[in-house]
This record gives sequence, structure tokens and C-alpha cells, in this order.
Amino acid sequence: MTTFISDELHAAPMKDTLRINESNLNKYLVSKIKGFSRHMEVRQFPDGQSNPTYLISAEGKKYVLRKKPPGDLLPSAHAIDREYRIMSALKNSDVPVPTTFLFCDDTSIIGTEFFLMEMIKGRVFHDPGLPTLSPKNRAIFFEDFIRILATLHSLDFKSMGLSDFGRPEGYIERQVKRWSKQYEASKTEDIATMSKLIEWLPLNLPTDHSISIVHGDYRPGNTIALTIEPRINAVLDWELSTLGHPLADLGYCCANYHGQVSTTGEFASLNHKELGIPTEDEFLERYCYHARRDNVEDYYFYIAFSLFRSAAIIQGVYKRGLDGNASSKKALDFGGVARERSDVAWALVEKYY
Repeated sequence: MTTFISDELHAAPMKDTLRINESNLNKYLVSKIKGFSRHMEVRQFPDGQSNPTYLISAEGKKYVLRKKPPGDLLPSAHAIDREYRIMSALKNSDVPVPTTFLFCDDTSIIGTEFFLMEMIKGRVFHDPGLPTLSPKNRAIFFEDFIRILATLHSLDFKSMGLSDFGRPEGYIERQVKRWSKQYEASKTEDIATMSKLIEWLPLNLPTDHSISIVHGDYRPGNTIALTIEPRINAVLDWELSTLGHPLADLGYCCANYHGQVSTTGEFASLNHKELGIPTEDEFLERYCYHARRDNVEDYYFYIAFSLFRSAAIIQGVYKRGLDGNASSKKALDFGGVARERSDVAWALVEKYY
């Protein structure tokens, strides 16, 4: 679960555990990118929890490099090759993404696979309550946020060459199995509600079998807004994207309306109408409008599923922190988050099913 910082002032010297071979990298980039400078500076963005992210400065031009973390990794995690592919495919769509330049699978260059993309300046709102904006601008941001999500779900992925980007049939079922295994591989304590969810979810799968591109971690903190107006200029962090069920993305977005599930700021208890933030019903209505859906059946299943998946992901972040392989010291702050999210998810199951 990673967040890009779009301001180079936030970049810092590389940590020893995440240091890369700058000489090898520069030689490689000079050989692959026409006109790339031999004079290069590398700094690290501090906020990434999953894939280490770096600022590359070369004679006035700035790039962002994303790589896999060091150490033993969970199967299928940190899929930066998929992240590179989907952003490249979305370049000419109505979903805004950074321009990508290259992907390198030669681990001899800097130790892991990596890719390079443009750095986009703008504002990243880590707190989903957008405390720095006026009510009017919050309303503008969230309308754009919802519209882009619905647009992503309406894209013709086949014409974009993404027919093999995932196995869309049975997406929710496979996701439950995958994140159950990932959780078991990284758990550090027994969490009763996670065990209950692992048992309940596969027995209560929705009958809606819609298929689309899904982002997998769509939230305000993974977007960059223009500096002048609160409209989204780029959507970031596509490592969990695949072909799957669009309502999984919707459930992930709307989970913030239920309890303390945000690690970056308060949201559920805010006065949404007063602050210009859509209520949960309004969010759902605007999504259905842009996605041209009449309604969303089994809505709370998708909320519970997304909280479960998020709990499994954050448990992996915490475990990497304990093992010393996380890209940020903040990983160790997530010790109780998996339990909190699974507790909220199970409470919804008990209330609505």
C-alpha cells in the first residue's frame, strides 16, 4: 500500500537498507534513454510502505523510479511489472496516469526489477477528509475521484491489449483465497475475526459477475491533484491492479465510511454534508450515475471483503517491518491495524447478513 509524494522537497538521502547502485543505474539509463544525463542524483521518497520509490534528477529533468523491496517476498506481491504495464496501457485513456519510460527485469542493475516514469508535481491528500480544502473544493475533488473510478471500470480492456491482464472469472473467490494465504504467511498473532472472515466470505459470494480493470488500492492518497484546482491529474500505485470485479474497488473506497479503518486521518465520524464530502449514499449514487448502474446488490459484502483484503495487506506491511525489509519505518506503526479492520468487517457481516 504505497503513496507517492509529488514534491521533490520531500525526497531524502537513501536509507542504507534501500540503497541502490547509482553507477550501474546511470549507465543503464544512459544506454536506454536518449539524451539521459551522465550526471544524476538519486533520493528516496520516505512514504512508500510496499515498493521503494526514488526521485531521479538528471540535469533539470526529474523522474520517479519504483522497485521491488529487498529480502524474501510473499508470492505474487510487489508486482511492479504489472504496475508498469497497466500505466502504459492507460496512457491515452480518460484515466490520468504518469508517462512510463522503461521497465527493467535485469536484477543485476540495482538488485531488483524496477521501472521509470515521469514525476508529476501536484498535491497528494494523504488524509481522506481533505482537511486543507474548502467544502466547495472537497466536493469538486470527490466528484472527480468518483468519476475517474467509474471511467476506469467502463474501459474496454480488450481493445487496450489487456485481455490477459488477469483471470476475471471468479475474481472475488480467488482474491479471498489469495489474501487468506498471504495473511497466514505473514500473521504475527491470532485474530478471531480474520479467521471468521476467511470462513464466511467464500460461502457468501455475490451473484453479480461484472468484469473490468480494477485498481486495487484506489483512494485519495494514491492520486495527485493539480496545484491550481482540486481535480485529479494522475492516479498512482497500480501494483494491485488486475482484471476483476469493479465493485471490489467501490467497496474499498466506501470502507472509510465504517469505523476507524483509515491509517492516515479521520473520515467516518466527519460531518460529510457540512464539509462538502459526499455521504456514503451520495458516493454510491454518484458512482452508479457515472458507471451507468441502476444499483449495487450485496453492497456490504464488498465493504467486508475490502476490509478483509486490506487487513491482510497491512499485516504483510507490519511483518516486513518486523523483519526489517519495509521501505518505511512507519510499517511498525501498523501492528494493530489488521485486527481493527477485520473487526469492522465482521461487525458489518453480523449486522447485514
